Amino acid sequence: MRRLRHRSSALVLPVLLAIASFALSVTARAEDLVSQLEEFLETRVQRDRFSGSILVARDDKVLVRRGYGMANLEHDVPNTPETKFRLGSITKQFTAMAVMILQEQGKIDVHEKIKKYLPDAPPAWDEITVHHLLTHTAGIPSFTGFADYPTMMRRHMTLENLVASFKDKPLEFKPGERFAYSNSGYVLLGLLIEKVSGKPYASVLQASIFEPLGMKATGYDNPLPVLKHRASGYSGPGPFRVNSSFIDMTVPHAAGALYSTVDDLFLWDQALLTETLVPKAAREAMFTPDKKNYGYGWGITKLFGRRTVSHGGGINGFVTHLLRFPDDGVCVVVLSNVEGTPVGALAEDLAAVTLGEKPKHTGERKDEASSRKGASELKGKP
Repeated sequence: MRRLRHRSSALVLPVLLAIASFALSVTARAEDLVSQLEEFLETRVQRDRFSGSILVARDDKVLVRRGYGMANLEHDVPNTPETKFRLGSITKQFTAMAVMILQEQGKIDVHEKIKKYLPDAPPAWDEITVHHLLTHTAGIPSFTGFADYPTMMRRHMTLENLVASFKDKPLEFKPGERFAYSNSGYVLLGLLIEKVSGKPYASVLQASIFEPLGMKATGYDNPLPVLKHRASGYSGPGPFRVNSSFIDMTVPHAAGALYSTVDDLFLWDQALLTETLVPKAAREAMFTPDKKNYGYGWGITKLFGRRTVSHGGGINGFVTHLLRFPDDGVCVVVLSNVEGTPVGALAEDLAAVTLGEKPKHTGERKDEASSRKGASELKGKP
């Protein structure tokens, strides 16, 4: 018996040593990756004059979580991971999720005509389905591209006023025929959510998404209440900064009116890997590309030969990017309070470092607003 015990100990000890060695190796690799990311950011933040917050995570572990620059230049308030930024079009993925939750409740069918839920819709919209709105294939022109938008964005608008601004415009193409990014379509989804739920859009998202996920630093950006850690938005050429032009936050609505933090968006990323909000089939529908590699509030494509789901956002004073590699467990969140900041390029390069790939955007800085469609979708500039 004693001999057997000695033999068992002799067998177990190497296994324990191997496990300990492996754990130390994993820890060392993680620490090395963190050092690589921080070294990359030290140079890149200076080159891009970056102001904002960044989070990089892999396999549910946060590798980098930092703020850079100023949340408020006039009062010398620095950006931190707790700083709240306007999201712009990242809002759309939350709108899409609210629609999918309502579908699971039997209140919406994404393949139904919107006329079923919005009986006052004009005849031109008779063939438009909820799916068309979600995938930007409805053909409804985007109100943010209208000539009077720079004036309109300064006015307080009801949801009905917003819809009236594009309700009588002719369709740009037959529903389902092609893709054309449309903020009007997502505003209509906001109206649809309110009609079928009987509650305000903001309340629906709060109850069905933010509260269940513990996203306590996310909401509809109403500028009247005092909101701690709210970033101010800026624009300006080069290193010069001026306050961004005013936009009344009733205008972007379900197309771009939310605010959040890097931490809350990481909670969101993690929830999208589970069935916390909707079943697997509903999540797969959201991440199935229609035309132009666009699903329900997400762009679906490949980067470094790996599947990505992502979206950028741009609204007066802010540019944002959420980049996810769901099959690799990588999430990159970049939020900036300075227009033109190349957040998409920065997110891609941070992902490259994390995945052991070569960063692509190492040359001169290229401003986001001029290089990526969608960055200025909600800004009042022709």
